[in-house]
Amino acid sequence: MTRFALTIEFDGGPYMGWQWQDHGPSVQGAIEEAIFKTTGEKTLVYSAGRTDAGVHALGMRAHVDIEKGLSAFRLMEAMNAHLRPHPIAILACEAVADDWHARYSCIGRSYEYRILNRRASLTLEKGRVWRVGPELDADAMHDAAQILVGLHDFTTFRSTACQSASPVKTLDRLNVRREGQHVIIEAAALSFLHHQVRSMVGCLVAVGLGRWTAADLKAALDAADRSALAENAPPEGLYFVRALYPEETLAGLS
Repeated sequence: MTRFALTIEFDGGPYMGWQWQDHGPSVQGAIEEAIFKTTGEKTLVYSAGRTDAGVHALGMRAHVDIEKGLSAFRLMEAMNAHLRPHPIAILACEAVADDWHARYSCIGRSYEYRILNRRASLTLEKGRVWRVGPELDADAMHDAAQILVGLHDFTTFRSTACQSASPVKTLDRLNVRREGQHVIIEAAALSFLHHQVRSMVGCLVAVGLGRWTAADLKAALDAADRSALAENAPPEGLYFVRALYPEETLAGLS
């Protein structure tokens, strides 16, 4: 038995999310089917995090245990062959220690949220960004975002369906920058609550539009009440960027 660590890129648009669902296709299901076609083994693939329907990944990490004697390269090549034409790609595959766990060994996760700030309709980036028509003040969004950095009760930014034992989380980084017509929000932490990033983005957009001030954002955080939320940003602009592990450098999330 060999444990393999996978690095995965996917377009979340066609899926109900990462995890198996009874009511539609999942990224996990497509990958486990590709493994079965490769090895004949029914396996479980464990990921560094779960993503909602429509959310994408640039570098999701996962692991799987395989009995068949295959090199990491052959496994990756065979999986990618069976994954076509799914919009899922195995970017890297390596054998790891038996106690390495994609979720429990992870010491940091980073997300990116992409906004296309223009009045014209989406064409090439449809399903991959949130289009916001009115001009956003990215500098004001970044300044306000620093209110959320650190240890806080994030109840306001937590889905009512969230299964986390506590709403208290430490947000390591929340940066906003403009690149032409794109506004990019980067978030990093050990872990996130369900919908936390999308909820924070929705409130930062309210700041960028001038509907909220930084004080309003602080009041929403302090309220610890979901009803204080400005807006929950749509899923299609959100990307899981990276999972960090002890053997890697902390600079990877800076």
